[in-house]
Amino acid sequence: MTAAVSAPATRKKTPAVRTFRDALRHPVKGKLFVLAAIAVVLVPVGIALGGGDWPSALHVDISGPLDDVNRWVIDNRDSHPLFLYFLLHLSNTATDAVGGVYDLLHAMGWLGVFALGVLVAWRAAGLGRGGAKVAGTAFGAFALCGLLGMWDATLLTIALMVVAVLLAALLGVLIGLAAGLSDRVDRALRPVLDTMQVLPAFAYLLPFVLVFGTGTPAALFCTVIYAAPPMARLTALGLRGADPSVLEASTSLGTSPWQRLRTARLPLARRQMLLGLNQTIMMALSMVVIAALVGAGGLGEEVYSALSTVDVGKALTAGIPIVLIAIWLDRTTAAAGDRVGGGAPGNGPLHGRAGWALVGAGVAVAVCARFLIGGAWPEAWTFDISTPVNKAQGWITEHFSSGIPVLGGTEAWSENFTLWILNPLRDGLVWLPWWSVLLIVAALAWLVGSWATALTATLAMSAIGVLGVWTKSLDTLSQVLAALFVTLVLGVFAGVVSARMGRLERWLRPVLDAMQTMPQFVYLIPVVALFGVTRASAIIAAVVYALPAVVRITAQGLREVDPAAMEAARSLGASTRQQLFQVQLPLARPALQLAVNQGVVLVLAVVVVGALVGGGALGYDVVKGLSRGEMGLGMTAGLAIVCLGLVLDRVTQPAARKRP
Repeated sequence: MTAAVSAPATRKKTPAVRTFRDALRHPVKGKLFVLAAIAVVLVPVGIALGGGDWPSALHVDISGPLDDVNRWVIDNRDSHPLFLYFLLHLSNTATDAVGGVYDLLHAMGWLGVFALGVLVAWRAAGLGRGGAKVAGTAFGAFALCGLLGMWDATLLTIALMVVAVLLAALLGVLIGLAAGLSDRVDRALRPVLDTMQVLPAFAYLLPFVLVFGTGTPAALFCTVIYAAPPMARLTALGLRGADPSVLEASTSLGTSPWQRLRTARLPLARRQMLLGLNQTIMMALSMVVIAALVGAGGLGEEVYSALSTVDVGKALTAGIPIVLIAIWLDRTTAAAGDRVGGGAPGNGPLHGRAGWALVGAGVAVAVCARFLIGGAWPEAWTFDISTPVNKAQGWITEHFSSGIPVLGGTEAWSENFTLWILNPLRDGLVWLPWWSVLLIVAALAWLVGSWATALTATLAMSAIGVLGVWTKSLDTLSQVLAALFVTLVLGVFAGVVSARMGRLERWLRPVLDAMQTMPQFVYLIPVVALFGVTRASAIIAAVVYALPAVVRITAQGLREVDPAAMEAARSLGASTRQQLFQVQLPLARPALQLAVNQGVVLVLAVVVVGALVGGGALGYDVVKGLSRGEMGLGMTAGLAIVCLGLVLDRVTQPAARKRP
């Protein structure tokens, strides 16, 4: 007798149920279902709360207290112990340090400074053909600074740069050592450094002006804080990336932690530290130029005063030396970094200490020559290009601003861009109920990241409303979105073409290199010459500034697509278009997301600075607060810019962080 055993009946899932469950498990579709459910609940609540602008009952006016703090600082700057025994010493030390370096450069005479810049570039780049090329770049940069009549302004900018870079590098190395040797410190510092590196330069100016007032100390300290993060981050990266076998060998020899740091970790991290120094120098130059708004002087002040009077000729006269100095510093430090770890050093008689001795001797001879030819740059060797540039700008304005058949002209393009894109986008954002903007921000941040990302972005957006600058912030946001859209369209297209055409990529590379070294301020000059002082001008400058990074990241991402995947697509008979849209672009998605992240950060930085050429919105409040001493107004706008930067970064950065 056998017992009949029946298998338990299984309930077959219908295809619809399986599809729904699969969709819920999908990382994006699942979130969309949850967001839709949340929207069903929250949207009626939001409608009940009302729409339109941020509720006035939720405003917190901080401009009044900030103005009170500013007045207290001004009244007590010469009498309160905090200033007498601490801040005043810092301020005087900063002023003396910059003044001392400027006096030293001035005492060396123009030929001594010229020889110092050229010979150091030559020695740092390796004495060979590469060294001669970098030295030639330095020669051309210093020669044009003098020929354009900007020698003294250049010396003041270099003096401020020298002190700022030394302090920023020292601060960055100390922070990098702490982060590189301690996991706990690294975890604590990482979000701080991430946030500091996405904030626009404008946001750094106001706190230091509030404490130190306008002048050299505020310019110096905000430059140091702005430029230190790359040095800290890359120092920590170099220390953490040290070869474990080398460290193990060092430990097996009985070395102490200090000996391992000095003899193994730091030498192995030299390449990353030099790269960090390069980034610190470039960021310091960018901030030193912008710090002209707070009385830094030098070339930035020349550009700022010229832009304020729409004198394109004078602005270009000061802008060209800024670009040349940036290229000189970038090429010199990059060449020095490339030599580290690039093989055995040369063994010729001019290498090593002998080379540096030769540099010192050459500089000493040049300094002594000042007693024969004088210390100041010869007045007869200067050329005024502002007049012909202004005439050329007038001719361009007359012939290209309007009346061009079919194309219209720059004025028509600017007006149409403002009328058909900027204004509708701004009005659309302002029209949206405030709670819907928060929901959209939270949804976007959660889709690309985590709930923590969504919470951070939503709180930052809410803080903008609480500060009482909701409408101006949406105006700035509309400019950022418009500029980002144009940047991505042009940048991704150029990146795709560069990745597919090697010859074009080789031609573009030096252009992109030069564009990426230029400070943000410089981009405003040609834009004002072509398009005048308008909101569109700031956006065009932002597009040009952000374009090189987007092009490079896109091209690099496409080139790094697995060749096996491309070969498989070709073997299946995929056309060029199918390979691009169905294989390359999907596989390069992390790089494209990084391009969006970098593009939005760079665009925001220039859109804010674009207040100087008609951008308005939050940037205008910062400039107005700085120029008229209305610190409450300026600080409120500065805080809103910080919050807006956090929002824009958080909705893109989590995807970028997944990139190895």
